[in-house]
Amino acid sequence: MAESHNNAEMAKTPLYDLHVECGAKMVEFAGYAMPVTFPAGIIKEHLHTRTKAGLFDVSHMGQVRLKGAGAAEALEALVPGDIVGLEKGAQRYTLFTNDKGGILDDLMVTNTGEDLFLVVNAACKEQDIAHLRKHLGDKVEIEVLEDRALLALQGPTAAGVMEELAPELTKLVFMTGAWATLDGAECFVTRSGYTGEDGYEISVPADRAEALARKLLAHPDVEAIGLGARDSLRLEAGLCLYGHDLDTDTNLVAANLKWVLSKPRRADGERAGGFPGADVTLSEFAEGSPRKRVGLAPQGRAPVREGVEIVNGEGQVVGVVTSGGYGPSVEKPVAMGYVNTDCSAMGTELKAIVRGKEVPVTVVSATFVEHRYYRG
Repeated sequence: MAESHNNAEMAKTPLYDLHVECGAKMVEFAGYAMPVTFPAGIIKEHLHTRTKAGLFDVSHMGQVRLKGAGAAEALEALVPGDIVGLEKGAQRYTLFTNDKGGILDDLMVTNTGEDLFLVVNAACKEQDIAHLRKHLGDKVEIEVLEDRALLALQGPTAAGVMEELAPELTKLVFMTGAWATLDGAECFVTRSGYTGEDGYEISVPADRAEALARKLLAHPDVEAIGLGARDSLRLEAGLCLYGHDLDTDTNLVAANLKWVLSKPRRADGERAGGFPGADVTLSEFAEGSPRKRVGLAPQGRAPVREGVEIVNGEGQVVGVVTSGGYGPSVEKPVAMGYVNTDCSAMGTELKAIVRGKEVPVTVVSATFVEHRYYRG
């Protein structure tokens, strides 16, 4: 994220004016002017989300609708997830892959009952849309929803806040979605998010987004949260950030995302393979990958940041940090990265090279805080 004071050159979400009114520090992110933090500061925003409810503007992300009788079969040819078997109202996290099995982007797919609703990352959305049009353009109707904003309401009291607007949405469980009227606006709402907390993502018409955001922020439990706390929240929860923990040279096995390869798409499944790079992915799924994404717990108080090399006891480089920072909930540094598989066992002691000095790190679960998704 780069700070910029020339916001006129950047795209703006429908909540830009509200962010400025709320005193946000705006930065450039994926071509948009986005709030990195509000006056309370990252740590307070982070802890508020863990204890009450935080409201995030994620309107910079891409929203796409796939229509047509063969939409599920067509999309399934581009991802390792089970899309054909996705029931009405169900949502799935999956990946676009390349011919090497590398990850082009991670995305959410929901079967609305009438179409497939996709949410893709902001930095990748233009290439993702081009990818969809190239491979699916003659098979399904692809509608880019440029007239909709996306809000995320996250935290343990999010369901209570939502109940006051649309009581039926409290019946949703994690990774499901439904249409609902919120403050007079027709919204598609999923019970999901990227903080490790219970919560909702709300696709709302752009011209109704500010009014809905103000309605939510008027609740005493809800505070506006910026990109800084969004990053620290997802890192504590062990959730990957595309372009950092996932990229085109990394497959789902190395990324420790084997669960993303749905059972029907595995070697012994009824629709085995069939996605780009399936041969490489299925081979590593069976035999293992030479490297693995792990959590890393540094000793001391100094954060271990992205790009820091990891070495073993003999000083040999065995990995690299891909995300790192301070975890406000656990009150200590947290990190994740990739290490050679023979160094990936829980409890393995390694060292991070920070400004020429060795900092002891221990391989741990990448999930530093317990996920609190609502599963019913």
